Amino acid sequence: MNRRPTLLAALALTATAALTLSACGGSGSDEGSAKDKDSDKIAGADTGSEKSASPSASASGSGGRPEIDFPSDAKNVFEGQKTGDPTKDAVLADSALSVNSIDEAIFKGNTDTKALGFYNTGKALSSSITYAQRYIDGNDTWTGETRFFKRKVTLSGDSKAYVTYCSDESKSYIKSKKTGEVDRSPATSNSYVLYSTKLVKNADGVWQTADIVSKRGAEACQP
Repeated sequence: MNRRPTLLAALALTATAALTLSACGGSGSDEGSAKDKDSDKIAGADTGSEKSASPSASASGSGGRPEIDFPSDAKNVFEGQKTGDPTKDAVLADSALSVNSIDEAIFKGNTDTKALGFYNTGKALSSSITYAQRYIDGNDTWTGETRFFKRKVTLSGDSKAYVTYCSDESKSYIKSKKTGEVDRSPATSNSYVLYSTKLVKNADGVWQTADIVSKRGAEACQP
């Protein structure tokens, strides 16, 4: 089941990000998976563990952070939230909320949500809006659970970081808002995706996702 049709922002990352991605066992973009919209979906909400908690979809953080709400039939599980380094933990938390914010826009059928622009910036934000709008225009949503694992942070100075992670989309499915029909296509190697992201810390201390590249079917993410 391919939930994400393509990378959120087809941008070249710095050499640091490329090295981080290589360390996870893959690189490149998910260009081929953009062809079939009906077999795509995105990422969403809730907590996970490796087993340590990550931000809840419905919980709002401190400092005026917006709440993110999801339907009861959709869930994201984020593993490996606690690294022992408070800065890395903050980066991972906001990285998860960036993913959640995009899904919220899909679920709400509206890209003008507070969270989307709160946790994403620059080209990643504009690409996320385009991505979510694709689902809205198709009257689609998703259901099930997506697991995010092998999450790794590399810090670069005080205000830049790179996060790589895998997603397991084998238990999440496209759902038609009009008919309620769920496309339960069987899982394949393409149900596993490798992501490399760049985050920047803004003046309010939020680690916003600014860039992302993905590789669907990456060997490093296969079970």
